[in-house]
Amino acid sequence: MDLTSVLILAGLGAFHGLNPAMGWLFAVALGLQERSRTAVLRALPPIVLGHAGSVLITLALVSVARLAAPPRLVSYGVAALVCGFGVWRLVRRRHPRWVGMKVTRWQLAGWSFLMATAHGAGLMVLPITLHAGHGAASLASQSLLATAIHTLSMLATTTALAMIVYERLGVAVLRKAWFNLDLVWAVALIGAGASAALT
Repeated sequence: MDLTSVLILAGLGAFHGLNPAMGWLFAVALGLQERSRTAVLRALPPIVLGHAGSVLITLALVSVARLAAPPRLVSYGVAALVCGFGVWRLVRRRHPRWVGMKVTRWQLAGWSFLMATAHGAGLMVLPITLHAGHGAASLASQSLLATAIHTLSMLATTTALAMIVYERLGVAVLRKAWFNLDLVWAVALIGAGASAALT
């Protein structure tokens, strides 16, 4: 994997870390509910684990398709999937809700997995890994490496933002100084899908 791919994966992870829908807002809310910084930090590993699981499963499914189908067909299929999902995110912006504020770590990881999947977290990583390596072992190592880079960047950003909001800014910052990251993400998905089709 070249440096450009690593930087793009890290940038996508940081972008996900910035998005309140990806979990830092939930972690801050749990911390405020329990009046505990430890509660914020305790919520982050399950959130990141669920996110990483969604990305890794997406990459694994496409890796299986790459082993079974012609490369050009897989590339066009990925492009159509990523673009289509971006359009769907533009049209449908509601978030899934299925947990309250009393959650176990496994429920929190499950919620994070659902949110990451609903936002197409793994789909955005696909165009970067699509042309890297051939063969089962190479595809598996590339998928693990891409997931690790993306996830570590997300963890660093999520942790920093959750602590800044919890300690200093408060959740009111979302009303005063935030913009629609979901809209940016949907447009980025469409762009990534188009790029995958062209390359």
